[in-house]
Amino acid sequence: MPVGLLLTIAIIAISFAAIFVKWSEAPATILSMYRMYLACFLLLPIVWVKREQFLKLSNSDWLFLSIAGTFLGIHFALWFGSLKLTTVASSTIILSLQPIIALIGGFLFYKERASLSLLVPIGISVFGVVMVGWGDFGRESPTAVIGNLLSFLSVIAVVAYLLVGQSKVKSISHWIYSFCVFLFAGVALTVFNLFIGVPMIGYGAREWGIFLLLAIVPTIAHVIFNFLLNYVNTTTISMSILGEPVGATFLAVLLIGEQVMIMQLIGGVIVLVGVFLFILQQNNITRVNVKEAQEKEKNIMA
Repeated sequence: MPVGLLLTIAIIAISFAAIFVKWSEAPATILSMYRMYLACFLLLPIVWVKREQFLKLSNSDWLFLSIAGTFLGIHFALWFGSLKLTTVASSTIILSLQPIIALIGGFLFYKERASLSLLVPIGISVFGVVMVGWGDFGRESPTAVIGNLLSFLSVIAVVAYLLVGQSKVKSISHWIYSFCVFLFAGVALTVFNLFIGVPMIGYGAREWGIFLLLAIVPTIAHVIFNFLLNYVNTTTISMSILGEPVGATFLAVLLIGEQVMIMQLIGGVIVLVGVFLFILQQNNITRVNVKEAQEKEKNIMA
């Protein structure tokens, strides 16, 4: 399946996450924890078929998986906490910083460099998401400021998760990888909830329905992202997630009645243009890389 189509499916799926969190009255760390455990449960049939691959994991693999999972759990806890304190537009707009942080992290840890052809659409999309959230930033309250800070910290956590995963997912089945990081994220959140005394039980059927929706819909996006790390880098994944503020803001207007200004609508169009240009350019680069690899293989065989 083409990379662009997979990224589009992932963007649509992940846009629902903020809405589900807004619908829930459970604490952010409980939402995050049960989302991870239920996602693991849903992956069990596939993981059971591939269970022999667990035996191939080294101690180093388990260490990286635990670190990646912990960062993922931190990301969800911080971001879900942000959504409890500010609007969908404000919280998701800050996620637009993710490709910038990823670009810095990729350079520091993997010496990755981005060409001008990739930096231009990144800039276009970042400008667009700033427009999406500009009107909302003008109506800040003290709690919303804290929510925005939590969202920013969640960006750092998710980039750390992706950077750690980039070094290991290529040598591990993406299904096994997803299951393990989700499980470690759930365990980390369980330890945190027990430590600070957050109630672990007593949630009604409606809340469990939301937990399940979180485990199914947006988690599909993370499975896709983990799979695509085999073919693209962290910056590409982070760039595609810039479509989330547009989708989430649209859903917030439609489903929970949040207001959106004309400037935000224009910004949304700009984001989609930037994402489209980036994906198009990334697909071109991928095709060139594949063609070069095939040519090298032919030369070697000759």
